[in-house]
Amino acid sequence: MSEQPLVSETESHRGGFGELGGEERGFIDRTFRERIILVGLDRGIEADLSIAAQMAELQELVSTAGADVIHVEVQKRNSPDPATFIGRGKVKEIFELAEKYDADTVVFNDDLTPAQQNNLEKAFKRSAIDRTAVILDIFAQNASTPEGKAQVELAQLQYLLPRLRGSGISLSQQAGGIGTRGPGETKLEIDRRRLVRKVHSLQKQLTAIESARKNQSKRRRKSVNQSIAIVGYTNAGKSTLLNCLTKLNDDALVADRLFATLDPITRAIQLTGGERIYLSDTVGFVRNLPHHLVEAFKTTLDVVTEADLLIHVVDGSNPNAHKDISAVHQVLDEIDASEIPELIIFNKADKGIADIAMSDYSESVKISAKTGVGIEKMMEKISDLLRSKLSVYELSLPLSRGDLIAQVHREAQVLIEDVYEDKLIMRARLDDYAFFRLKDYISE
Repeated sequence: MSEQPLVSETESHRGGFGELGGEERGFIDRTFRERIILVGLDRGIEADLSIAAQMAELQELVSTAGADVIHVEVQKRNSPDPATFIGRGKVKEIFELAEKYDADTVVFNDDLTPAQQNNLEKAFKRSAIDRTAVILDIFAQNASTPEGKAQVELAQLQYLLPRLRGSGISLSQQAGGIGTRGPGETKLEIDRRRLVRKVHSLQKQLTAIESARKNQSKRRRKSVNQSIAIVGYTNAGKSTLLNCLTKLNDDALVADRLFATLDPITRAIQLTGGERIYLSDTVGFVRNLPHHLVEAFKTTLDVVTEADLLIHVVDGSNPNAHKDISAVHQVLDEIDASEIPELIIFNKADKGIADIAMSDYSESVKISAKTGVGIEKMMEKISDLLRSKLSVYELSLPLSRGDLIAQVHREAQVLIEDVYEDKLIMRARLDDYAFFRLKDYISE
């Protein structure tokens, strides 16, 4: 047992934290901060991140959600208990700690099954939630656009559905009249059916948004402008970098907390070689992100899968940076974006770069998005990588075809042009899309 009280006694606030379900839950009164006990399980095996680092991240998540951690408890156990996750003896200990510290909620670092959550709440006589519930709570606070709100509500409902609890006939409707005799439909079944309808409605809404976004992407692909998505572990400095590159310091939200950016932001910028590109900031990634959360945010993550290049921003001051990189790569694999070219950027050089095996990332660039150090080198690297994706062709166009000449300037990067008799000879960089549209005018 590891007893670690973290804060002094303060006024407590009951309820609210982790209560999910879109319109099924009310807004949390943030006037009072809830008092939280954290519980982690040390299985004694090598993990992606040490249990101490995992609990530190969970504490930061809870703080971001607007609550105070008053105690951290780590139990050494080979495997979770099927009924209570931590075993009856440890449940009793944590109940006594919750009474001692007047805790409102117990938060577990691992996902709880619905049965485990139900058993724990009965034993603790207070809320027991897991890491996923905390992340959803943060998402709910940060969603600002209709798309973001719909994605959060969908994820919340998918999390809530298997956790609906009831007790059979005690929840039955009143029987009466022909066809209604017997136990009837339980309130639990009605609630579940209503939530399933809501899930289907949100999925249709997000499908429509996804279709609209793909149409916008197709219109962008008709121009030479390539797209870049900024990805990275949450709080690595992605929004700060976007503001640095676009010079719009009051545009993208910048905050030293997890998941400050939830809705994607796209801006047009110009590279050092004069190329115009689209740059998108995306939601921060986090390790062990539940699959249903990735699915719910697929419309947001489309800007990643459709990008020509990924700028992978890493908090270079974090000694666990290489593990953050691995966690981001796992999410990229899950959304089928692992084959997109990637440039790793070690940010926060102003805080000092941690002892990272830089030889493993030989093509990376060190920067400080806050001070601007290394930005010029990064922009040159981006230009080189984008140019390498385009092949140079020679085109021969009739001078009388002003529409074709305008199309080349719109869809290609023109390097040289010269007039020869009644033809305009151009050397230009073309992507696959432009090559297909202009192949009839490419010289052998």
